Parts: sequence; structure tokens; C-alpha cells
Amino acid sequence: MSNEFLTLGVRRDIIDHLQKIGITEPTPVQVQAIPQVLAGKDVVAQAQTGTGKTLAFLLPLLQTIDTTRPYIQGLIVTPTRELALQIAKEAKKLADPLGINVLSLFGGHAVTRQSSQLKGNPHLVVGTPGRLLDHVRRKSLNLGGVRKLVLDEADQMLHMGFIEEVEEILRQTPAERQTLLFSATIPAKIRNLAKRYMDRPVDIHVRTASVTLDEIRQLAVEIPQEDKLDKLCAMIDEYRPYLAMIFCHTKQRASALSTALAQRGYAVDELHGDMTQAKREQVMRRFRDAKLQLLVATDIAGRGLDIEGITHIFNYDIPHDVELYIHRIGRTGRAGQTGTAITFVSPGEEKYLRLIEQGIRASLKKYRVKGPGAGAEAPEAAAPAFNRRRGAGQPAEPAPPRPRAEKKPKSHGGTNQRSRRSAKAAAEPASPTRPAAKSPSARKGRSLSRR
Repeated sequence: MSNEFLTLGVRRDIIDHLQKIGITEPTPVQVQAIPQVLAGKDVVAQAQTGTGKTLAFLLPLLQTIDTTRPYIQGLIVTPTRELALQIAKEAKKLADPLGINVLSLFGGHAVTRQSSQLKGNPHLVVGTPGRLLDHVRRKSLNLGGVRKLVLDEADQMLHMGFIEEVEEILRQTPAERQTLLFSATIPAKIRNLAKRYMDRPVDIHVRTASVTLDEIRQLAVEIPQEDKLDKLCAMIDEYRPYLAMIFCHTKQRASALSTALAQRGYAVDELHGDMTQAKREQVMRRFRDAKLQLLVATDIAGRGLDIEGITHIFNYDIPHDVELYIHRIGRTGRAGQTGTAITFVSPGEEKYLRLIEQGIRASLKKYRVKGPGAGAEAPEAAAPAFNRRRGAGQPAEPAPPRPRAEKKPKSHGGTNQRSRRSAKAAAEPASPTRPAAKSPSARKGRSLSRR
């Protein structure tokens, strides 16, 4: 109920705006973090994406901004432009009614235009490390008035090599600022960063077992490298995900896999660092609207994405550490929904699987594909197909197998059905850029409190 936010110290006018967008109950990380932030304490919070951590820092940050002071009072640093854009969009929903000016700064947009926007005296800036420093060096961004600084997805900034840039940004802000660090994992280097730049931070640890294990069914497929594409297609056909993300190690592999899937008739596109910002935003918009069923992404491009309706994650290339694994599969099983994460393990990669199992303190259900034509059946642990988007606690209904070729795919209870080529068309050269299959629109207005 809304009085729970009131108990945490959130102002009544902000609670009223939360209710208008359908948020009435705080999540565990919000319950723990909001009072500490409002008390002015530095905070190190270990919480995965999908636990509501964005509001855990946004609500107290917005509450303490003084709109009569025309300068930047809050700064949120994120590893990727997609995440910066998402946070800024969510912040504006609450900030606009309060008269708070929010601005996002990230690559892919003209620096000169952003410099002009900075002259509009924003109160809150959300940005990526590189673009923020660009503006600092151009003297178009003054961080001297920042009172609250948030490092979101800090472990990913470490993985992406942004720690030096982050430290430079920290040095550009006042020493008496309040610093908030949110991260799915807290590696030693992140802990050392906190010791150097934070003042006796309060540690908050939201248990992630329910996110990592209970809400996500996890499966490992032991398979030769050369058989992965065929097996991926077979599992997509069997499970028929509403939306699925497929992770590859490199942009070259992501691009090649996306092309191969498109040639086989799937509604698919790719997301990686070589794409322009306009193209990335176009792909993300089509995926959110369920005009694409599959999105092949690299780790850097896929980090921090918050998209409702992702039912399946395929680790086409196995992650080499548990942090990447957690971030990848955290794209599904969100906001009380269930999800499925399938990891392909080729010969020689068993050590990475052991590292993952040790990190999550659980064993993944396994089965083996012996080779071409083996036709191994999915084990009982394999997840059922998601025929429709369901509420928490609503049982799944397995989908019957669908023929590989049919002229007119029928509607199937809200599933994102991709069209398949007819037998005649399948014999012809396939274009890697086929029209996206028609599918039901994604639900509007996802809950902010479940990011």
C-alpha cells in the first residue's frame, strides 16, 4: 500500500505520482535503501536488475532536489547508453510533475546539441562515463553542484573498462557529496572503489536466489560447436518464446548468427557496439513492440536492458564468469514472471559451467547432444513453452510442435509467432532481412518498481 512508501519517508506528492503510474508497494531493496539514502548516508547495494533498484535511488534523489536552484544536483552514471536512456525515461515520469529537469548524456548523439541542452540548467543528469567526461573537458558540464551521485551497474562498468573514467568523474564532484553504488555483484575492485571514494557506506544485500534460481528455469546443453545452430533452431521451434535474447561473445559472432537465423526465416535482429545509436534504438523499439521475436546481442550491448516479455535467454556462447551469467539470465524472470535460461556448453568449456554452478550455488539440469542427427530429447527439466504472457503463479501450458514449413501460421494464444517459409520458398535463396512477423503488442506501461 502507499502508506508503506510514506513509512519509508517518501513525500506524499511523490507517492501520489507513483500511484498514478501503478506503483503502490515498495520492493525489498527499496525498503532497505530509501531510508538510508534520505538520511544522507552513502550506500553500497548489491541488487540485481529487476529487483526495483532504480526507484531505490531515484525516489530519494528526486525528493531532495531543490528546483529553485538552476544547476545539476544529482548525477547517475551508467555503463551503457541503453540503460542511461531507460533510467532517464523512468525518472522523467516522476520528475516532470515535480518541475525537475532531467537530461540524458550518452554517445551516438551530437555533442553540440547536448551542450545546448545543458544550458537549460538540468537538475538531474543521467549519462555514460565517456560522454560525461567529453562534456567536462569541453567545459559544457559543471559537476561542482552535485550533491548525490549514483553509480548504477558498477560491476559492469568494471567489466567494460570504465573504472578510470568513473574515478575521474568522482574527482570532478564535491568531496562532501553523497555516493550511492548499486551493483548485481560486488567484486574486490568495486569494493576498493567504495573504500576510496565513499564515506562509511551502509551495505545492503538483497538476496538474489529468487531471481537467479526460483523464477528462472536453467538448463545446460552439452553440444559440439558445429551443431549449435541447428539445436538452437530446434529449441526455438519447440519452446516458441514470446521474446528471446541470444548472447554471443563477439559482435562478429552475433552478426553471423543473426544473419543465419534470418535466412532460416526467423524474425531476428542483432545488437552490438558497431551499430549507430539510431540503428540500436530502432532495433530496441522493434524488439520491445514484439515485432522481433529474437535479439542476438553481445554482453556490452545487452547490459542493463529492461524489456518486459523476455521469456527465454539462450547463452549461445557460454559466459566465462558467474557475473556475466547472472546479468545475462537476469533479462528474464522479472517482476514475478517465470523465465528460461539455456546455456550451450561445447567440449572444452566444462570449466566455465563449473564456475557458474559454484557461483550460483546450484547445479544446472543437463543433457547432451551427441552429434549430427542424434536428435536428443529435452529432459524433464526443460522449460515449457510460453504460449502467452501470464501473471505470476499462472501455470504454463506446453505448446504442441509446429511444422517447420507452413504457408499461413495461425494465431496461438498470444504467442509471438514468427512466420515460416513455405516448402517451395525454403528452397530459394533466403534474404537475411525478411519482414518481421506480426505479433501481439507488448504490454504498455511496465512497472517502474520492478526494474
